[in-house]
Amino acid sequence: MSGLTFDKRELGNLEYSLDREMLATDRRGGYMSTTIVCCNTRKYHGLMVAPIDQSDRTYVLLSSLDETIVQHDQSFNLALHRYNGAYEPRGHKYITDFEYTPTPTITYRVGGVILRKELLWIHKRTQLMIRYTLVDAHSETTLRLRPLLAFRDKHALSKANMEADGRAYPIPYGVKCKLYEGFPWLYMQLSKEEAEFIPAPDWYYNFEYHKEILRGYEAHEDLLTTGYFEFKIKKGESVIFSAATDMMASPETISAVYEASLARRTHKIDFLSCLRHSARQFVIRRPENRTEVIAGYPWFGSFTRDSFIALPGITLTQGYKEDCIEVLDTLIRDMHDGDFAGNGSAKVAADAPLWLFYTLQQLEKHIGAKEIWAKYGEVMKSILEAYRRGHGEEVKLHDNGLVWASAEHPLTWMATRVDGQPLTPRRGYPVELQALWYNAVSYTLALAKKQGDKAFVAEWKEAPAKCKASFIQKFWLEEEGYLADYVNYDEVNKYIRCNMVVACGLDFKMLDDSQLVRALMTMRDHLLTPRGLRTLSPRNPHYEPSYREDQRSQDLASRNGSAWIWPLSLYVKACFELSGESFLSDARALLEAFDEELQTKCVGSISERFEGDPSYNPRGGVSHATSVGGLLLINELIEKYEPKRRTRKCAAKRDETQCEAEAEAKPKRKCVRKSAKK
Repeated sequence: MSGLTFDKRELGNLEYSLDREMLATDRRGGYMSTTIVCCNTRKYHGLMVAPIDQSDRTYVLLSSLDETIVQHDQSFNLALHRYNGAYEPRGHKYITDFEYTPTPTITYRVGGVILRKELLWIHKRTQLMIRYTLVDAHSETTLRLRPLLAFRDKHALSKANMEADGRAYPIPYGVKCKLYEGFPWLYMQLSKEEAEFIPAPDWYYNFEYHKEILRGYEAHEDLLTTGYFEFKIKKGESVIFSAATDMMASPETISAVYEASLARRTHKIDFLSCLRHSARQFVIRRPENRTEVIAGYPWFGSFTRDSFIALPGITLTQGYKEDCIEVLDTLIRDMHDGDFAGNGSAKVAADAPLWLFYTLQQLEKHIGAKEIWAKYGEVMKSILEAYRRGHGEEVKLHDNGLVWASAEHPLTWMATRVDGQPLTPRRGYPVELQALWYNAVSYTLALAKKQGDKAFVAEWKEAPAKCKASFIQKFWLEEEGYLADYVNYDEVNKYIRCNMVVACGLDFKMLDDSQLVRALMTMRDHLLTPRGLRTLSPRNPHYEPSYREDQRSQDLASRNGSAWIWPLSLYVKACFELSGESFLSDARALLEAFDEELQTKCVGSISERFEGDPSYNPRGGVSHATSVGGLLLINELIEKYEPKRRTRKCAAKRDETQCEAEAEAKPKRKCVRKSAKK
């Protein structure tokens, strides 16, 4: 698959360039995000968006840095902003090139002046560095840099006020600013000793963020400048601007940090290297030894369900088992009475604790069953017991072996509200919840048997069979050939949704192979798209395919037609398990279809979801952990089933739990493959 390429002729076309965003993170919760022409189109954009305390909240400190080239007393402003529907200044007309690797790089041409700008976020520090290089110039050139400051929560907007401190306090090689108490100092310095800072405090009014207007939100902001840097720059000379919450000691230190950080950057040269780089941006380390997964950028925080779903793809596919373990340990540290805290509680997300077992199954391949049981066995047992005991009356294991989930607020991942009302409440027995429960109990029993926990085995050994019998009775629609989406006392919901794929793609399944084939064929015919599995069949009258960017429109479609990638990874897994390497060409086609997405919304990453109909426009968060993780899992499956790789794996010693599961299913698989080919 190809690498990143940008049409240089289109960079000056705002319709092209403003729809392409770039993202860089510090792996501590902070990030830089803007468009490839450095025009902010969201309130979440900024050159420095960072946490200021131990909470998970982040704040826009430095919104933008406006550059002006001065020659022969003429000024050429390279910035690009939108005010009340108009763009001024229009610095994009000077852009001649954009490169993404090893770090975002923009080249400007103003007459005979060629200026290159390289933006670099420093890992494990709250620091942005921008290196300006005067590639060519035929006369004396001055560069002016004007910081525009916000100092506000990323979900809010800044307005002109009398409380803001507009002063810039001199420090060696620059200034420090702090608009409000409670914020850290922002140290802005240059690697050029002769640079001068000219104090000129002023408010700039009515910056307009077009994407927020489309989403239906307040979109106008005032930003404060405390002044500007000015210095002469010679042909071939490079000057580095640094913005950080720690002061740099000297120009030499600034240059050294920049060079060392740039040298450590990986080159995003193709589809997989971009995905792997993007995956690493979701794992962050916070104070107090906390490692978390950011669900997505730019507006998401950490969500337990998303963390479990994404972790195998964003960490284990690259061999980062320590990262996976650290995230799990952080989440487990906050557990109480067999339930996770916050948005990971079963009272909030009925299925969230059960996704842990899915993650552990993938982790087992890297550390072994014995280590999984030693480290997580008691946690696994406590979670199962908590469901049996019940999370109130809303979420609990019933005598029929199924898990009930019903509350005023939605309890599944389809938790979207429209006009204050749940769009898909799905009260009762949701299909994926039962699949996750069966998988969790079966997996725990398999480990307990191998590790000699006879008491647990004796207590729980009947549970899987009871769950399976009730599940098949209530959910399997024999005439239709697929699974109901949810069941309660009054209703068997027959909507064709992607939720049934969870029952097909987990390691321990309640469906036999003939049922699996029929369910997968139904999903193929109704839900499969080049961008994932639809959340609802197009034949359903509630199907919402294409939609606008306003929040209501997106909410209506997100669970009623939008295509998602993480269910696609389970679909691919189930198809491989049934068909083996004969599914390789289909799997490759599904993965390769995402190649072009790397340079549409967020350069080098993948969006949260997509419209259900052509042209499958990306929607939601522009960079999402479950999407990136899902694609990396699909790639791993493709590599696993490649003939040469499969041969090597068969020759190696395999995990006993997996071997036992495969042995039980083997007698049926042969004939299913034959029927699938027909």
